[in-house]
Amino acid sequence: MKPAKSVFSCQQCGAQAPKWLGRCPECGAWNSFVEETTAPATVQARSAATLGGGGAHLYRDVDTVVSERISSGVSEFDRVLGGGIVPGSLVLLGGEPGIGKSTLLLQAAAHFAAHVGPVLYCSGEESEHQIKMRGERLGVSDAPLYLLAETCVERLLEQVDRLKPALLIVDSIQTVFSLKLQSAPGTVGQVRQAATDLLFTAKGRNLPTILVGHVTKDGSLAGPKVLEHVVDTVLYFEGHQHHSHRIVRAVKNRFGAVSELGVFEMTGAGLRPVPNPSKLFLAERPANVPGSAVLCTIEGSRPILVEVQALVSGSTFGNPRRTASGLDQNRLSLLLAVLDKRAGLNLATDDVFVNVAGGLSIEEPAADLAIVAAVASSLRNRAIPSDVVVFGEVGLAGEIRATAHAAFRVREAQQLGFRRCVMPDNSLAPGESPANLEVIGVRTVGEALDALM
Repeated sequence: MKPAKSVFSCQQCGAQAPKWLGRCPECGAWNSFVEETTAPATVQARSAATLGGGGAHLYRDVDTVVSERISSGVSEFDRVLGGGIVPGSLVLLGGEPGIGKSTLLLQAAAHFAAHVGPVLYCSGEESEHQIKMRGERLGVSDAPLYLLAETCVERLLEQVDRLKPALLIVDSIQTVFSLKLQSAPGTVGQVRQAATDLLFTAKGRNLPTILVGHVTKDGSLAGPKVLEHVVDTVLYFEGHQHHSHRIVRAVKNRFGAVSELGVFEMTGAGLRPVPNPSKLFLAERPANVPGSAVLCTIEGSRPILVEVQALVSGSTFGNPRRTASGLDQNRLSLLLAVLDKRAGLNLATDDVFVNVAGGLSIEEPAADLAIVAAVASSLRNRAIPSDVVVFGEVGLAGEIRATAHAAFRVREAQQLGFRRCVMPDNSLAPGESPANLEVIGVRTVGEALDALM
């Protein structure tokens, strides 16, 4: 048997090198190489598992198994997952410390244990007493919920064999280590090995498994990128400490729609699902104030109405500031240039601040028209009527381009009591416009500003 050998692995991308390097040649990270000891090849081959039974099968001979989704008891969490938890799936939930990941999973585990079957909650960061204290605050009942404070994946799998749970939760994957490797927990090799062992267990036993992942200072999931490729679903838990709402966003889902969104409100009794996020984000919107526009955006399959605020003021320095919160900074600069060139609004000497009220981050180009409207309203000091909603993409020539899901956006605005909708022309087919909502189609930025003000 060949002895174990040492390699140096990058903690950012997983690249390996025979010796230590100051800078990773793959991702460019500095001081990211850590020495790891790999197991002999014979040991790795003997301990390897398979997902499909160890042999190739003809395509027409493979049986299609449609498993019913299992509700977690949290409606917004089920929405993000695509309708519920899929048996045998491996879900990765990432987020900043203290955002509410453990609270959400403990609520889901309590409902799962009470209505479906036993749940094994394994924590490598908290003791059983700490989890019990949180459970008493959340009102967890006497359900078959097993708590395990363990970081060794082999001992964890022994408890899975003994308890045969219906759901497994591991908090967090960065604290779990395998006895097959000699490196420290959280390194690339340990995270990859632990995730792979849990993957084989989930698929082999048809056991739904949820992993909690740490995030780096730039907001991405910590550990090797292969971790996101191994799992079936990747969820991000977002939110701000100064806002009561939390957002769970799906960036990868093999069993549902990508970019689906779930909204929660943090209360003293845990996370409470918000069935109508539009009312939450528009609850404190001021009426008849310049610089405010209502945007109907699409997150996954859900239309959400949010307020886009803008403030234009004279700059006291030679270099005016452009600040965007919840929006792309480069996109804001582009739209300001379009306003200057195509609409005749001179903003070269003004500071421009744009914010999405409520802390929601918007990436779709349909927010362009709302940004343009809010900036123009603040510059002219003329308020946009409070019963108007806007959406549309703005091109470099000043044209308003069509956006997808226009019918869903208009219907959401109509249900919340809005009377007018300024949107790209010809985006709605004949007969799709609601009877009590006036749809104003515009082709250019100038037409949109005339219709709004």
